[in-house]
Amino acid sequence: MEATGVLPFVRGVDLSGNDFKGGYFPENVKAMTSLRWLKLNRTGLCYLPEELAALQKLEHLSVSHNNLTTLHGELSSLPSLRAIVARANSLKNSGVPDDIFKLDDLSVLDLSHNQLMECPRELENAKNMLVLNLSHNSIDTIPNQLFINLTDLLYLDLSENRLESLPPQMRRLVHLQTLVLNGNPLLHAQLRQLPAMTALQTLHLRSTQRTQSNLPTSLEGLSNLADVDLSCNDLTRVPECLYTLPSLRRLNLSSNQITELSLCIDQWVHVETLNLSRNQLTSLPSAICKLSKLKKLYLNSNKLDFDGLPSGIGKLTNLEEFMAANNNLELVPESLCRCPKLRKLVLNKNYLVTLPEAIHFLTEIEVLDVRENPNLVMPPKPADRAAEWYNIDFSLQNQLRLAGASPATVAAAAAGSGPKDPMARKMRLRRRKDSAQDDQAKQVLKGMSDVAQEKNKKQEESADARAPSGKVRRWDQGLEKPRLDYSEFFTEDVGQLPGLTIWQIENFVPVLVEEAFHGKFYEADCYIVLKTFLDDSGSLNWEIYYWIGGEATLDKKACSAIHAVNLRNYLGAECRTVREEMGDESEEFLQVFDNDISYIEGGTASGFYTVEDTHYVTRMYRVYGKKNIKLEPVPLKGTSLDPRNMSGRAGCAWSARAMSSTPLPAASMPGAPSARPWPKTGWHSPRLGEEEEGASSTVC
Repeated sequence: MEATGVLPFVRGVDLSGNDFKGGYFPENVKAMTSLRWLKLNRTGLCYLPEELAALQKLEHLSVSHNNLTTLHGELSSLPSLRAIVARANSLKNSGVPDDIFKLDDLSVLDLSHNQLMECPRELENAKNMLVLNLSHNSIDTIPNQLFINLTDLLYLDLSENRLESLPPQMRRLVHLQTLVLNGNPLLHAQLRQLPAMTALQTLHLRSTQRTQSNLPTSLEGLSNLADVDLSCNDLTRVPECLYTLPSLRRLNLSSNQITELSLCIDQWVHVETLNLSRNQLTSLPSAICKLSKLKKLYLNSNKLDFDGLPSGIGKLTNLEEFMAANNNLELVPESLCRCPKLRKLVLNKNYLVTLPEAIHFLTEIEVLDVRENPNLVMPPKPADRAAEWYNIDFSLQNQLRLAGASPATVAAAAAGSGPKDPMARKMRLRRRKDSAQDDQAKQVLKGMSDVAQEKNKKQEESADARAPSGKVRRWDQGLEKPRLDYSEFFTEDVGQLPGLTIWQIENFVPVLVEEAFHGKFYEADCYIVLKTFLDDSGSLNWEIYYWIGGEATLDKKACSAIHAVNLRNYLGAECRTVREEMGDESEEFLQVFDNDISYIEGGTASGFYTVEDTHYVTRMYRVYGKKNIKLEPVPLKGTSLDPRNMSGRAGCAWSARAMSSTPLPAASMPGAPSARPWPKTGWHSPRLGEEEEGASSTVC
């Protein structure tokens, strides 16, 4: 480097990447008396050059990725020095001079990736320190006095050391914004200092042996905390303290043992990135659909199947990345394809059979990874997008055709006979969970079948009933025209005027709800909501919802969905029927009622018949009297049969058991006249006469 007249005016120089081994260093650097910053990264330096002593205005010095074993030299003579970056060298404690911490302006110190065994001595005297990085060393203890004076710290990185505890004086770091403690064996550290760090924005505790018992019970005071990393720990559930963070935006809980998520996750209204990979999750709660700002959701290497993904996942309108590789997915919810901003979809290493046809309408998709799904058959692109959500054919033969089955197999499925095809099993949308659920499903089908048969029977008996067709129609042939006569439930003028109409499911059929009760839903009932409005062109348009109560029975749930679809076809509407669950209603549904809905306990009885066993009670009475016969209750014991009271027909013990509601003839009572009824006058107790009417008796 030749000396020129401009060197005294140079403010910054980057000499990184040059070879200064063997003591060679350009002497002309000392002529740069106005130099403010100097970078000597990856230059092979083994010691600091003497020329640095002339740089009295130097503020920033970076000597990273060299072979330095010491920083002794002229650093302490640089009065303006603010930042020293000496990461990735071979520095030991003896190579860090104590006098550099007496520099008044020193605020940034990076000694990471070195060979320090303890904190540098006199470090606590650097009262103006703002950034301190001592990560990737072998430090095992932090002196208690270190943080007494370093109260202005903004950034502290102590990761990848051997720390087993933290000094209580850390609670004095009230201005700290970033704390990184990754890779330290802090099993017995309770981290009680955290709630006092009220300015904290980033907290990384990856691989620090965190459990449910060694985390603070509350972090409610950390109102600015936005980035939390608790990955690679031993958590079995999401710590309760995380639910109280109002500004949380990034949360990493990967590589733990979490088996389920709480419904409280709907409190993370600002979360944008959620990493739950490498856990033991089998399902996600529906509350995750309320994270409206979520952009990235990572679920790799769990135990999720189709039932484990909520059907309302399409409400995540800002979702950009969805990763669920290495799970047990055979299908994915169709609503996932309603995320308009989805750019990256990773589903490799699953058991996918097919994907929703709507996958073709994800216009922003950049990455679609479905590798290592050996049975996957991509769906064909629909020719007409207008029919995308309308009259979809879910018949077995159609699904087999989409899956690429042979024509013979499809024909056999249509005829209801033929050999079993393994493809048919793979096309099931939901696997059977247990026999109890199957029994409930059969009851629903039987109940609906009974109602349909009874209705058809009435129609046949009526004079103006149409003659039924002898040909049995498939369900999909009746989509455009429901098989049931819905004019009884849906009048001709329904949906013809703008407004709101609501039906309640009662005994398998929809019953109109009065307008005064709109917006009030019984928790054990299901409803169908029809909103009629005029579009921009002045034509009628409809929105159809079916609302499911939290305590509703299976028959009401099934009937509400079926009647909603038939209402859509009855109107000839092209809209979708939208499922709404209690406590998880969409914003569109709430706007129908101006965000004013209420829940009422109870509901109508189930449409299923309930059979109860009849209980019989055996009693014993003493019968006496000649003209006016009287009954007196006695204990049902053998000692009540007193021979002294058995004087022919005048007195006896009478045992009765209620068995029938038909009155007994008078002859069933010994001694009573056979030609006239039982006398009803002179009863000792009128109540007994009511209870035992029609009872069979035996006379002792």
